[in-house]
Amino acid sequence: MAEQRPFIPVRIAVLTVSDTRSLADDRSGQTLAERIVEAGHILAARDIVTDDKDRIGEKVLGWSQDAGIDVVITTGGTGFTGRDVTPDALEPIFEKRMDGFSEVFHRISYDKIGTSTIQSRATGGVVNATFVFVLPGSPGACRDAWDGILKAQLDYRHMPCNFVEIMPRLDEHLRRGKG
Repeated sequence: MAEQRPFIPVRIAVLTVSDTRSLADDRSGQTLAERIVEAGHILAARDIVTDDKDRIGEKVLGWSQDAGIDVVITTGGTGFTGRDVTPDALEPIFEKRMDGFSEVFHRISYDKIGTSTIQSRATGGVVNATFVFVLPGSPGACRDAWDGILKAQLDYRHMPCNFVEIMPRLDEHLRRGKG
């Protein structure tokens, strides 16, 4: 941590993908929301959509075009059952894939749940100059991803590098900025 650098709050949206949850009983989304705020970031939006590829894609695309959102974190729908479609909805719209996120997530997860980690298709990428992280639907997986990866990478003080310092350059390949 480079304590001489200022903390820069990031605007983060949380999307829970579930056919059965509401905001009142969404423990995974709540886990992320609490950690985001505790870290000093801004919870820019929070919503729930059903396990529907079109609805998931539309919500994330909309948020990625919102100048008030820097990062989207989804929780749910990363498994192998018929209704688990979050990676299928989002990977096709990734402009750049973040293979390292998945690899590090699985390394952290392996230490906690062993080989069961292979049942998750956690992934990450960039959409419209917005970081998107796709997490499993369990509160434990959300804690592992936030505590083990995202908390540090979304902190401008984290050295030797972090996501915050490259955010202004994510749209260099686009014709328009985020406003």
